[in-house]
Amino acid sequence: MIKPLADRVLVEPKEAETKTAGGLIIPDTAKEKPQQGVVIAAGPGKKDEPMEVKVGDTVLYGKYAGTEVALDGVKYLIMKQSDILATL
Repeated sequence: MIKPLADRVLVEPKEAETKTAGGLIIPDTAKEKPQQGVVIAAGPGKKDEPMEVKVGDTVLYGKYAGTEVALDGVKYLIMKQSDILATL
């Protein structure tokens, strides 16, 4: 398993929506990159900046935040805690 360092967080993004509220199917080319996910692992934080998120939190993050990493066929994002905008 991946263990983030310092103020880094490992997030598993939620799947992109496949249907609209009206029931229309969204093609793969028109799907938007998800901006919501679940924290899988979190680093210990920095001396002057403790971690505010914990494992299991559902978070919102910026559209282009993080670095994509694949492990055992599952895609994850590694990002700094400051890239997270809010918890749900």
